[in-house]
Amino acid sequence: MIRTVFAAAFAVLAGPALAAVEVQEVTSPGGIDAWLVEEHSIPFTALEIRFVPGAALDREGKRGAVNLMAGLLEEGTGDLDAQGFAAARDELAARFGYDAYDDAVSISAQFLTENRDEAVDLLRRSLVEPSFPEDAIARVKDQVLSIIASDATDPGAIARETFDRLAFGDHPYGSPVEGTAESVVTLTREDIQQAHRDTLVKDHIYVSAAGDITPEELGALLDDLLGDLPQSSDAPLPDDAGWNLEPGVEVVDLAIPQSVILFGHEGIARDDPDFFPAYVANEIFGGAGFESRLMEEVRVKRGLTYGIGTYLAPMEYSAVVGGQANSANATAGELVDVVRDEWGRIAEGVTEEELADTKTYLTGAYPLRFDGNGSIASILVGMQMDGLEPDYIETRNDRIEAVTLDDISRVAERIYRPEDLSFVIVGQPEGVDAD
Repeated sequence: MIRTVFAAAFAVLAGPALAAVEVQEVTSPGGIDAWLVEEHSIPFTALEIRFVPGAALDREGKRGAVNLMAGLLEEGTGDLDAQGFAAARDELAARFGYDAYDDAVSISAQFLTENRDEAVDLLRRSLVEPSFPEDAIARVKDQVLSIIASDATDPGAIARETFDRLAFGDHPYGSPVEGTAESVVTLTREDIQQAHRDTLVKDHIYVSAAGDITPEELGALLDDLLGDLPQSSDAPLPDDAGWNLEPGVEVVDLAIPQSVILFGHEGIARDDPDFFPAYVANEIFGGAGFESRLMEEVRVKRGLTYGIGTYLAPMEYSAVVGGQANSANATAGELVDVVRDEWGRIAEGVTEEELADTKTYLTGAYPLRFDGNGSIASILVGMQMDGLEPDYIETRNDRIEAVTLDDISRVAERIYRPEDLSFVIVGQPEGVDAD
């Protein structure tokens, strides 16, 4: 079944127009759904696959298993060891990527049309028939343990781990996807095989493609690539993560000259009707680089940091509105005070000029994201995961333009709550009242 949904053309500022972006919904003969943008000018295709939720499916006491599994998918299949697999991939001039996040296991592939069948078969073997050899497990384990050891002394990683642990507790969001040194060293080949069975299933899959491939060819490819995966698994889905981080300041003492400062509180879901006004409000507040309010108040006026930014993070089982900055220990307390003040002031609304300038930036920058098959495929699969319709590309800028000052005032008051604001600071900050 093939249904063309829409065609939308974007003009690139100060440059030639982008080709029309025509999104087609494709269902393979075997029932696998995908989105496709055909582009036949270059004999090349990009494919993006997401298995959800990902590392959040780590079994109890097995944190890091899904991450380790994803890292081992290219380490051997059948009679190919890691070196043989890499050589076969390189000979085909193909590129594969395997990553694990809490909300998804991510598979990326790029290949030439002339090598499509061979590249897809090699990718299929890595996904369906990974061998997980013991020598590769030991080697990749050592790599993961090295990352964990490095993060244990990295101020930014310490701040993020502390923030997440305090916010999400025992939920998978409360610990790094890599796991801990204690959990990783105990993982067995059987644990990795279980993680593979838990995550790489067809029931929770999103697929997109862009490039030199027709809908009929993509349908056949999907069945060849993914048809032999199990339909479902018995892995229990996580509960909602909730929010456990108390308002105030948590300091992790570390002898470094600059403090790393993370801040935020519970945020807004991606499917919330107010998400678009919240997105625009955040861009004004802390997302628009040197034009944001926080950058103006914290860096330009006071010189407290080289950079500061905020974000909305709508995740599968929770949501955060937060931000990050670095500041000298002597000025960290002042930075905290300014952030608190501005957190309350944005809740009072924004000016007409701020809103107009931000709309111009957001609508003008959006078409520039569609700069190649890889980025288009990635955008499409992200849209599917967010529950958006294919016509989002066509309507997105209209939704930005429709946001009003009243919308911003209503939503900003709702999502920016200074009384709930939490700070995690790694360093030796002065002028803060730690809890």
